[in-house]
Amino acid sequence: MKIENTKAQMRKGVLEYCILSVLRDEDAYVAEILETLKDAKLLVVEGTIYPLLTRLKNAGLLSYRWEESSSGPPRKYYGLTNTGKLFLKELTTTWDELQTAVTIVTTQKNKDHE
Repeated sequence: MKIENTKAQMRKGVLEYCILSVLRDEDAYVAEILETLKDAKLLVVEGTIYPLLTRLKNAGLLSYRWEESSSGPPRKYYGLTNTGKLFLKELTTTWDELQTAVTIVTTQKNKDHE
């Protein structure tokens, strides 16, 4: 089993949550979302993010609008819908619970092996 495959699966599992979190406070276009994710070391490429944004939009969690750009073609800005905000709130609770549980399990296992 290759570690890179496992690491990639772990990243994919939290990518949806991270994208919604990026859009929590303000709308953003794809390049801004990608930059934020890359800065956090969540290695994401455009080919990965577009289908995910479409899926989130089709699920009613995101909306988008076109905005003119002074440096090129119009940009598509994504933002959370009210449903998306509620969904993000639920995901945040779940993430916090999961993070706590994983910390308890991994910390306890490490203490047992000391």
